Amino acid sequence: MNKNIGYAIALAVALVAPFVGYPVFLMSLLCFALFACAFNLLIGFTGLLSFGHAAFFGSAGYVAGHALKVLHLPVELGLLLGVATGALIGLVMGLLAIRRQGIYFSMITLALAQMVYFLALRMPFTGGEDGLQGVPRGKLLGMLDLANDTTLYFVVLGIAVAGFALIMRVVHSSFGQVLKAIKENEPRAISLGYDVDKYKLLAFVLSAALAGLAGATNTLVHGFETLTDVHWSMSGLVILMTLVGGMGTLAGPILGAVIIIALENKLGDLGIFLATHTGVEWFNTLGESVSMVTGLIFVACVLLFRRGIVGEIVAALDGGGRKKAA
Repeated sequence: MNKNIGYAIALAVALVAPFVGYPVFLMSLLCFALFACAFNLLIGFTGLLSFGHAAFFGSAGYVAGHALKVLHLPVELGLLLGVATGALIGLVMGLLAIRRQGIYFSMITLALAQMVYFLALRMPFTGGEDGLQGVPRGKLLGMLDLANDTTLYFVVLGIAVAGFALIMRVVHSSFGQVLKAIKENEPRAISLGYDVDKYKLLAFVLSAALAGLAGATNTLVHGFETLTDVHWSMSGLVILMTLVGGMGTLAGPILGAVIIIALENKLGDLGIFLATHTGVEWFNTLGESVSMVTGLIFVACVLLFRRGIVGEIVAALDGGGRKKAA
């Protein structure tokens, strides 16, 4: 019940947010929150660490952007093509990587993602190092003009909420329980008669499809797609979001995405503010030190919040509940 109240409050805040904040920034937060939740479905509930999720996020953005800009397809079809692209690449990558475990699985996903990166660099429709520019927002269902930031925000919010609801449904289904069993003790799951490889492949494809949805939506929001979104560093960024927020929790990746993306976008403004009010000139360089600051946050979380922020809060509440019951 408490969780439902928390989700209701978060949704209420999200509904009010575009009227008090910058809608494009808020839409970026929503896209990365969905991306982190998709990644968390794989690592947090299945126990598979992928270093290749940028391939799904970026390639879906390229395909959706090309469909909207060059093929002049409707927005709905462009987003669906992005999802299909993520799922297809996820299927191919999963079939090749799922036979290995641990670091070998992670390295295979990283190698395959780098192949996707070099394809994006060389393919003519991606724009190479210049990226795919000038992607139109178009109209949803042929009548809802998405050129308006506030209108598009609510569309993106609906997509993010739908994606989160799907992940929640999967986690609490019998399929999700099998995924948790595989994460906790794969040999025991095999002994119970489950086709473990099939379940892991399905989880991988679903995670890739949702990451593709996040990437396609992100391209729609910003109107461009670049190599940054398909680079291995993007895979590292989503891992950081998930670990900071709380791996294996539903709300953790959302909080992690908000913290990391907010730092990337607002750290420079914070540095100027601190330099102005303290007289310390070093604060002016904070905007150029995003990687250092996020790295320090990651180290602090590993040392002090090993379950992530939300994971530690949940553990503390559970511990308090047990003491009260005793």
